[in-house]
Amino acid sequence: MKTKPNTARFAVSLDRELLDSFDRVIQKQGYETRSEAVRDLIRNRLVTQDWDEKEETIGTITLIFNHHLYALSDEINTKQHEHHSLIISSMHVHLDYDNCLEIIAVKGSGKAIRRLADTLISIKGVKHGKLTLTTAGTEIS
Repeated sequence: MKTKPNTARFAVSLDRELLDSFDRVIQKQGYETRSEAVRDLIRNRLVTQDWDEKEETIGTITLIFNHHLYALSDEINTKQHEHHSLIISSMHVHLDYDNCLEIIAVKGSGKAIRRLADTLISIKGVKHGKLTLTTAGTEIS
């Protein structure tokens, strides 16, 4: 097997149980080799390392909430308008008679996005919220 130019090989020592668990997980995810899985883990760590300092971060804020709660939908909408410069798009999904899913695509500084996510997730009545940040891909290979 030929290695790519600039490819470095290194050895890692792991507990056998940890390695077996890792192998099961990456097999379920469809990785063909451990190297592919390790590369993705490293990239993920590098991407998340400095979110708060990055000027160009993208991601999603996901919220689950009961839309029957008085003024909750309005409050979520108002907060989005207050931070319109960070919001690329949003999608509202009716999960059932009571519950809604709001997915908000965001772009901007990691620190500003995190503040917005914290503001939205902490609104009384939001059942669950999650911020997922990633990179536009320009600084990773």
